[in-house]
Amino acid sequence: MNLIIIPVLLGWLSGWLVNYLADVLPVTRRFSRPACPNCQTPYPWGHYLLFHNCTTCGTPRKWRPLVIQAVLTVTAVLLWIFPRPGFPFAMAFILFIFLSLVFVIDLEHRLILHPVSLVGALLALVIGIYLHGIVITLIGGAVGFGVMLAFYFIGELYVRYMSKKRGISTDEVALGFGDVNLSGILGLLLGWPLISAGLLFAVLAGGLISLFIILGMLIAKKYKAFTAIPYAPFLILSALYLLYIL
Repeated sequence: MNLIIIPVLLGWLSGWLVNYLADVLPVTRRFSRPACPNCQTPYPWGHYLLFHNCTTCGTPRKWRPLVIQAVLTVTAVLLWIFPRPGFPFAMAFILFIFLSLVFVIDLEHRLILHPVSLVGALLALVIGIYLHGIVITLIGGAVGFGVMLAFYFIGELYVRYMSKKRGISTDEVALGFGDVNLSGILGLLLGWPLISAGLLFAVLAGGLISLFIILGMLIAKKYKAFTAIPYAPFLILSALYLLYIL
């Protein structure tokens, strides 16, 4: 029972890591000192790690850091107590850390950074080969990337057509290329043919949630054409279900 402290500490430390990377990478694109989003004053490290308000302008920290700490800690404990057959704790938890980081950054910034995707691809390749073998892994990666690449071009053509038809200029895209990269990464993780189920679940969930959001905007009379909706969370939740629950 004393060993339970190991996943608790790992979960809490990994929560700090995900929060730190989610705070600095989208802003500075490098490892840097986290700063207040309101006045850009760097946090003292002790205040940052303990979720204190900004010492300069008093801006409170968002709720996200505490949620991430809790989710990573609980997940580490659950994976420790209930390990997935054939999926070692260390491998499963490192993957969860990566997916959590991508989830948070895309949800907050609608952004999947290419260096993060590169790290994810290498991680997914190693895990995929361990779980499925090299052939199934590579086919899954190719299918995941190829299918979403087709959706990317279709979405781009649709936005251009609707923009021209309505006489509205827009920089929005139906699907970001980061989502294409992420689908390739998840393809490596899930392998073939499981990636097909992963993409199907993500598309259905994304479409359903998007419909509810659009209906809500119409009811509130705040509808805006070409409103972009983060898609990575749906892809990640689908992969988490298939890898950790199913």
